[in-house]
Amino acid sequence: MPDLTFIATANAVRYTGATPVLVDADPGTWGIDPADARRKITPRTRAILPVHLYGRPADLAALLALAAEHGLDVVEDAAEAHGARYHGRPVGSFGRFGAFSFYGNKIFTTGEGGALVTDDPRLAARARLLRDHAMDAERRYYHPEVGFNYRMTNIEAALGCSQLEHAAEILARRRAIAAAYDARLAGLRGLTAPAARPGEESVCWMYSVLVEPGFGLDRDAVCAGLRARGIDSRPFFIPLHAMPPYRTDAPFPAATALSRRGINLPSGTALTTAEIEAVCAALWELAKAAP
Repeated sequence: MPDLTFIATANAVRYTGATPVLVDADPGTWGIDPADARRKITPRTRAILPVHLYGRPADLAALLALAAEHGLDVVEDAAEAHGARYHGRPVGSFGRFGAFSFYGNKIFTTGEGGALVTDDPRLAARARLLRDHAMDAERRYYHPEVGFNYRMTNIEAALGCSQLEHAAEILARRRAIAAAYDARLAGLRGLTAPAARPGEESVCWMYSVLVEPGFGLDRDAVCAGLRARGIDSRPFFIPLHAMPPYRTDAPFPAATALSRRGINLPSGTALTTAEIEAVCAALWELAKAAP
């Protein structure tokens, strides 16, 4: 699994008693690096867990081929990538399972919770059993094993369904926000937006850019400058290898570099054109004033 991701990805593995094996980032996709993943496969490896970071598809072709070569499952963390596609197919539909988050800051939200998707009826039945205290479907209040209380409330489900009815509109607005940023930040030296790769159709969960040395300020100074102008932003995730539960001295140069340089700009669906222009104007101003 990737070193550069939100810690929930690793925690979900650890909860099962399995051991997360961290893999460096691919500088192009920001997701799991297939070459480093190959180096870290052992006889104990059971699955590859790609994360579609900030709405950008991971290199699924390479990862699926690697999994097939070694007889491994693929479980996709698509928590941040509702609506993203890889060669025309929605992310989350390539592995045995795909996981989506409906937390309050996601593209589609129920406030909290998420969903699993699979095309395997046996796995779907297993998930339905485990989410409801493993209660037997044929014998009420009979529990043949230890389950979980992972049910979504009816109110949350209703909120999610209402958003899915407007999915095309919401996704179109997210892509329009990304296009507006692209147009207004074009030519700004030292601020790099990710280049589209063949077959990838990213979705703007976060409009994410890298602050390069040519900008004249480092990432944290840019965040501080935006904050001083009343504009919130977010740094990239801290790599898991730097977190106490998963700390290791092994090198993860790409994940470390991306984490230090990456910034997420305001990206909510309700963001207005005037607000996007204000963010971009502030970035141009910061760059102009940089030493």
